[in-house]
Amino acid sequence: MAGTAHPSRPGPGAGAPDPPAGEPGRAAHPPVPPPPGGALPGWVAAAVTFLCSGAVLVLEIVGLRLIAPYVGVTLQTSTAVIGFALAAIALGAYTGGLTADRTDPRRLIASLMVGGGALVVAVLPLVRFTGSLLTGTDAGGVLLLAAVAVVVPAALLSAVPPMVVKLQLATLTETGSVVGRLSGIGTLGGIAATFATGFLLVAVLPSSVILVATGLLTVAAGAAVGVLLRRRAGAGTGRVPAHLLVLAVAGSLLAAVAPTPCEEETAYHCARVVADPGDDSGRVLVLDTLRHSYVDLDDPTHLEFEYVRAIAAAVRASAPAGEPLSALHVGGGGMTLPRYLADVRPGTQSRVLEVDPGVVAIDREQLGLATSDDLRVEVVDGRVGLGTEAPGGRDVVVGDAFGGLSVPWQLTTREAMELVDAALADDGVYAVNLIDHPPLDFVRAELATMRAVWPHVLLLARAPVLAGDDGGNLVAVASRSPLPAERLTATLPDFDLAWHVAEGAELDAFVGDARVLTDDFAPVDQLLTPYG
Repeated sequence: MAGTAHPSRPGPGAGAPDPPAGEPGRAAHPPVPPPPGGALPGWVAAAVTFLCSGAVLVLEIVGLRLIAPYVGVTLQTSTAVIGFALAAIALGAYTGGLTADRTDPRRLIASLMVGGGALVVAVLPLVRFTGSLLTGTDAGGVLLLAAVAVVVPAALLSAVPPMVVKLQLATLTETGSVVGRLSGIGTLGGIAATFATGFLLVAVLPSSVILVATGLLTVAAGAAVGVLLRRRAGAGTGRVPAHLLVLAVAGSLLAAVAPTPCEEETAYHCARVVADPGDDSGRVLVLDTLRHSYVDLDDPTHLEFEYVRAIAAAVRASAPAGEPLSALHVGGGGMTLPRYLADVRPGTQSRVLEVDPGVVAIDREQLGLATSDDLRVEVVDGRVGLGTEAPGGRDVVVGDAFGGLSVPWQLTTREAMELVDAALADDGVYAVNLIDHPPLDFVRAELATMRAVWPHVLLLARAPVLAGDDGGNLVAVASRSPLPAERLTATLPDFDLAWHVAEGAELDAFVGDARVLTDDFAPVDQLLTPYG
């Protein structure tokens, strides 16, 4: 009968079996054609995904450098920036995919790119204006600045790739290849941005230039994609609200006038040299949040900072006055102690390990550093430099390396102390500058680590610090040979120091049951700043 399906050959209605896969002319899942002109050209889709993913990684890397002058470079600041960046990527990818299923991605891609790029530009003035209102390195300030630096622009840009994927899907049969290809391209964009920023851009451009250029490039690309979409799919798509373009321009203008704590941006620090208003020849080297070194251009024997005088007192008490020494300095800064030893102990040979070439350049250009065969400066990480030191030749090793307020963890461990010990002569002395605050967990752990390597260890500090009532600088001194504690105590007033020397039972009680730090376990930042 016409219009009736044969009982042995069901029609395409309910209950009819799917046609066999692969049967000629009868596809198992008929392709769903894309909207006319809706898909981007393949190379444009790849370029958009590559750029947006890369811009997020540039923002993450530069964001850490951007907030460092205000809250320092610690494990917590790195963790906060990375954590917020990952959260923003997850949020953007989820909401971008969800939105793409509910509305036409062609209406949003260009706006998201322009808005995200404009906010990348705006991050610079936002962080600098916000950072100028903060003081200290408390957890709240770290989290606030990290959030300001990355969350919103990273989330907007991370919403673009899932929308591009949605737009490029012509049939369900190619979902895997489209998603896999664009996901791989996005990952390559992040990898390229990471290596290019870390190895190249930071070395040749200020962070502000990198950030603004990345943002404006994304804005320009978004505007171009908008034009392309309008040509392919009509006036209802690709439109970019004018206020987003205004935001990009305004962000650029604000970036130009935003307060900056940097006189010069080095590979590791935001650095500046500040003149001492009370001394025409006095200069202070400031690295990020730390007054790192004081240099008197006319008098190398002027030791302004108390901890430097404490180390100088330890050296005087341990070796006959005026006798030339062989010294290794782990951390250079303003090179105050190498200059001091060269002046008061003529013939002293100093090797300085300084990781930041920008700091060495500032020393030469603004702080009058003159190197020679007797004062050699090597640009190298302190731990790496220790590994190349000839054994048994140093009368003194000085530790004064800092990243923010923290000694780099790789210089605090038992393995690092063993390298220092190997560099020292039998009667050589290791003197290290430490910074901590109550409950002084880091200093206790570092002392326990030093005592695991050397039989003789002393601690120099102000009485309130030793009592646990205050924080600040402390100096630990160690040697294989007995240390002259009484002579050191008598020497401290010569350096205008009202510090106390802790040894023996007093030091035992101070260290308590502190754990020895090792390369496998050295939670230096957590000991310094117990956020938990």
